[in-house]
Amino acid sequence: MTHLSVEMLAADSAGPITSAGHAQLGIAVLAGIAVIVLLITKFKLHAFLALTVGSLALGAFAGAPLDKAIASFTAGLGSTVAGVGVLIALGAILGKLLADSGGADQIVDTILAKAGGRAMPWAMVLIASVIGLPLFFEVGIVLLIPVVLMVAKRGNYSLMRIGIPALAGLSVMHGLIPPHPGPLVAIDAVEANLGVTLALGVLVAIPTVIIAGPLFSKYAARWVDVPAPEKMIPQRPSEDLEKRPGFGVTVATVLLPVVLMLAKALVDIVVDDPEATVQRVFDVIGSPLIALLAAVIVGMFTLGRAAGFTKDRLSTTVEKSLAPIAGVLMIVGAGGGFKQTLIDVGVGQMILDFSKDWSIPALLLAWLIAVAIRLATGSATVATISAAGLVAPLAADMSTSHTALLVLAIGAGSLFFSHVNDAGFWLVKEYFGLDVGQTIKTWSVMETIISVVAGGLVLLLSLII
Repeated sequence: MTHLSVEMLAADSAGPITSAGHAQLGIAVLAGIAVIVLLITKFKLHAFLALTVGSLALGAFAGAPLDKAIASFTAGLGSTVAGVGVLIALGAILGKLLADSGGADQIVDTILAKAGGRAMPWAMVLIASVIGLPLFFEVGIVLLIPVVLMVAKRGNYSLMRIGIPALAGLSVMHGLIPPHPGPLVAIDAVEANLGVTLALGVLVAIPTVIIAGPLFSKYAARWVDVPAPEKMIPQRPSEDLEKRPGFGVTVATVLLPVVLMLAKALVDIVVDDPEATVQRVFDVIGSPLIALLAAVIVGMFTLGRAAGFTKDRLSTTVEKSLAPIAGVLMIVGAGGGFKQTLIDVGVGQMILDFSKDWSIPALLLAWLIAVAIRLATGSATVATISAAGLVAPLAADMSTSHTALLVLAIGAGSLFFSHVNDAGFWLVKEYFGLDVGQTIKTWSVMETIISVVAGGLVLLLSLII
């Protein structure tokens, strides 16, 4: 895609953007983001429409011809959906199989049976992290809320002592670990290695989830001591099933794509010969498409058939899994269009110039941009996509590991301080029966801890590797 060459704005072969161009471009970016924020928060417009209008507004404010702005947006939307659309769909199918077959309930019940007392918050964070791998954040919350409420009620635990670790596990997976939409889009935008990003993501996720989950929950339980609201305990998916899959086979199915992708990254590092047969084999089976497809096909047998699903029931489960992700796919696609418009009007070059002038480390700049967009829009996915588009040029001269860390810095920033413009904020508030102040003191603070700890660990790793 060629730059939308406006003489004063876009970087071209003649050199960097002029200072006047920088000023106008900066105003255009702020105006474009302001339009998106206003449409989402004030007019309650769907994020897909807001991002579409905001992208065209950005092009107009930057002085680009409207037909070129439209071409940029549609090209970005198409390439993003082509890059991650199938992966999001496969992840949704695997998650639906896990939920409907009772596999998720089996993981929960097995771990809870072996945990008790002080170990319970740690058990909840483990459950949420395992279940959160293939599930979207909202689906994970809906699936785990009944468990959190039942455990808190039966064991006479503080709701926050049990709930915060579960939420932390889900949130960290959502922000840092592929195949969740945000990390996948960021990987695609900055052309990072998925296996390396996954490996480093797990490395960052473990200490982050421990600090924001079991450790922080001690303080959250003191600040907000509320009982589990009985009216919110819904029926669990497996209560209507005669049988459900075993614990070991369920965990193996969920972890299969992760193992295959990590194996590919390991072989790439150890063998480091693109022509070697073993590397070519792992390049195929460890690609995200094949890894997730393999997990879905295996899951149909290990989860679906193990739960007694007929072929028709399996087909229905797959069909039902795809409908809810239409909105996610369109938001991700529109975010990709916004990203491409940012790049094509020359914002990437402007960010490069600024980062040189300010001497801010690229990873910190990426985190700060994601934080700003998260605070404004309330959406972690929109923050990830937009920030990835803005800082993508910074990845050009980075090593493989530092490009992966750039993705994680963006993901960490996208989780910062969830508040009243975030759907997740209201979801947690209603399910846990909290008021706005209590939700801020628990959920919002937990999200901020995740963001700051993960961001700090990313910067620390960048000094080591």
